[in-house]
Amino acid sequence: MKLQTAIDRVSLSEAEALAKQLEGKTDILEMGTSLVKDYGNVAIQRLKEKLNQTTLLVDSKTIDEGAYEFNQAFSHGGDIVTVMGAASYDTLAACYEVAQKENKTMMIDLLEVTDEKIAMIKDFPTAIYALHHSIDRKDKLDAVASVAAFHEKFPTIKRLAIAGGIDLMQAKKLAEQGILEIIIVGSKITKAQDPVKAVKEFMEAVHYENN
Repeated sequence: MKLQTAIDRVSLSEAEALAKQLEGKTDILEMGTSLVKDYGNVAIQRLKEKLNQTTLLVDSKTIDEGAYEFNQAFSHGGDIVTVMGAASYDTLAACYEVAQKENKTMMIDLLEVTDEKIAMIKDFPTAIYALHHSIDRKDKLDAVASVAAFHEKFPTIKRLAIAGGIDLMQAKKLAEQGILEIIIVGSKITKAQDPVKAVKEFMEAVHYENN
């Protein structure tokens, strides 16, 4: 299982400093949607310049203009780019085509997407499907139960990620469960007093199944 560390709601200079700190220490660094909206494609380039060992995910949350947005994100340095599962099938197909052509990866954000829609969009074999518990929701995510239920409903979807308040204990349990490819953690690392220490603890938890 891999760790994706999300940087959100900071200045570009702060994001660059965090990227430099976390380079080689997290599997994937996520340029969060707030950075995409605040700073655009320039920020993708700036963060990519800080990364040699760590994969860069651009959380563009594309909903339309799929080919254009994916081409832009990949050409500026993104390795993985996100599209909303709520987008039209044609938008998803356009994003997937660009990802395949560029030998890069599409992540589908399943925020508030119904089972019926997931059944319609489950045929992108190299895409990563991300279960996403909204930051605005008041209820707490039971990550292990959510992953188990999703896997039972959609066993043909092999590449899974999850985001939404994941803590160290949940990370360890998800690693033991052995279904997910990626866990996504944000402020519990980036807002920690010592982000390097925090990312090390999460990496140890994520790779717990190998210990």
